[in-house]
Amino acid sequence: MVIKRIGIVAPAARLDPAVAERVRLMAAAMADGPELVIHPQCYLSEGHFAGPDAARAEAFLDVANDPDIDALWVARGGYGSCRIAEAVLGRLNDAAREKVYLGYSDAGFLLAGLYAKGCRVAHGPMPMDLNRQGGEGAVARALSWFAAGDSGALEASLDAETPTCAFNMVILSHLLGTSLEPDLRGHVLMLEEVSEHLYRIDRTMFHLTAHPALRQVAGIKLGRVNDIIPNDPVFAETEEEIVMRWCRQSGIAYLGRADIGHDADNKIVPFGLFRRP
Repeated sequence: MVIKRIGIVAPAARLDPAVAERVRLMAAAMADGPELVIHPQCYLSEGHFAGPDAARAEAFLDVANDPDIDALWVARGGYGSCRIAEAVLGRLNDAAREKVYLGYSDAGFLLAGLYAKGCRVAHGPMPMDLNRQGGEGAVARALSWFAAGDSGALEASLDAETPTCAFNMVILSHLLGTSLEPDLRGHVLMLEEVSEHLYRIDRTMFHLTAHPALRQVAGIKLGRVNDIIPNDPVFAETEEEIVMRWCRQSGIAYLGRADIGHDADNKIVPFGLFRRP
């Protein structure tokens, strides 16, 4: 599949117009780079959200269902995707099922539901990552993967035989048992987190590893757990020790570390065996 036009929508929080212009210029400067179609909804503001739920849902569908747009790129995280996920997933057309979808963090709600419907989705950098230190590299990585299927943009442990998926821990924990939950049996599950106490990571891992369906994954890899909130008293384990203990207790294989996280080094993890557009 050749990706020539990428639509950008904001299903959660608002995209800074200055960031949108910077990422548009980055794409325009690429040789045979994709055209970015930034939906006006990205700039709406209603409290925490990039416009009302209905506006965010309609914008997502505008892009997803447009046969002239090859990929949908989630503008940023925040919070809000779960509020529109069921509404949009029930109204996808054939063009939407042919697209490539990229995002992470809060977008995991949508990625999960899309994957459950057989769509090609990936966990990876978003336009708003330009605001991170070194964020130009993250956005360039996403653009090169979209435009040329750059294998160097992918998490290094991926192979051609093992299906994969990646989620923020808390997002995955919250979508389990809902209509958004995909079948992850046999997948290597990569997990990352940001801005949580270690005790909350411990509690989230309890829930994830107790879920019967997740006990059928091929194993868990731990990405980066950034900006851990200090615990008082100091928690007795590191984030990796927490994950290893819950894997051991639940019988899930712990497969080591993954090169993903809420940072500029976040690599792309396509779901399933899909590797390039």
